[in-house]
Amino acid sequence: MLSDEKLIRTKDLMVPPDKNISLKDYSTKYKGKELNKKEAEMLLDMGRKGLAEIQDKLYAHNRFSVLIIFQAMDAAGKDGAVKHIMSGFNPLGVKVYSFKAPNSYELDHDYFWRHEIALPARGEIAIHNRSHYENVLVTRVHPEYVMNENIPGVESVKDVTDKFFKMRYKQIRRFEKNLAENGMIIMKFFLHVSKKEQKKRFLERIDDSSKNWKFSLSDLKERGYWKDYQKAYEEAISQTSTKHAPWFIIPADDKWFTRLAIASIIYREFEKLKFSYPKVSEAQKAELEKAKLKLMGEDEDEKESKGKSAKKSKKKVKANGKAKVKDDAKVKGKEEEKEKEEVALAE
Repeated sequence: MLSDEKLIRTKDLMVPPDKNISLKDYSTKYKGKELNKKEAEMLLDMGRKGLAEIQDKLYAHNRFSVLIIFQAMDAAGKDGAVKHIMSGFNPLGVKVYSFKAPNSYELDHDYFWRHEIALPARGEIAIHNRSHYENVLVTRVHPEYVMNENIPGVESVKDVTDKFFKMRYKQIRRFEKNLAENGMIIMKFFLHVSKKEQKKRFLERIDDSSKNWKFSLSDLKERGYWKDYQKAYEEAISQTSTKHAPWFIIPADDKWFTRLAIASIIYREFEKLKFSYPKVSEAQKAELEKAKLKLMGEDEDEKESKGKSAKKSKKKVKANGKAKVKDDAKVKGKEEEKEKEEVALAE
């Protein structure tokens, strides 16, 4: 069901390469009539089995790796998407990384470094909750943060210009192209939440004691830069959505639709590669048959071994019985001789 284009229209969600987008042209809500929350949750539950099967083939195939990136404004539902969608995957083959503000050690490396060491190996899936895109999003809104990177030629905030960010977009395109050319499937999701829905979710986090930990005053502070972030996302997505590393803009006001849409896109992108289990040669098939015969023969060997053991046990019991009778006869004979000697002495 995840492959049904009538339910989730991938073309409407994918950002074409070299297209300048406006987020106002993309809805934050599900506007279709084909789905409701209950149906979407049922389809997602059924779809997890398909995702698990594809993951198994990905691992067995051992040629490709998968990088899934989530970016969004606060409270857009990134954590929930990871939890609900990826629960169908084998955790041994999936690694999830949530990136916070870089520490001093990370800042002593180029901005790709901490993300590069978290990339998936062949046959694996890596999920980056926030990513190297923070370096053209948060730093776009707060250019003063770039000063912490100690980049040659950047002496003041005045040096963090449009030209500086165009260079970074070029670096990102080059970085992702290199990954794709070496067998990495890249999918990038922007969870598009409305300002109104974010407010609602912030209030829920404040009112619900079990969600208090999810909210901080810094979230409210960043909300004040809403328009700046929307502009930063528009530019970053427009500059870096490519054929080999596309961006998908997912309506995020309805969590049930967000999760189903992401799962559907992941499933379809996997399907394009036509994964299959590795085929074995005729020689390997012959070896498999030998192994099968040997394993099947273990039952016969075990029966034969048990039969021999039983015969040996019977023989041993019989021999022991004869030996005992013989020993008893000897003892009885000695006792009779002793009695005769005693009688003779008495006379």
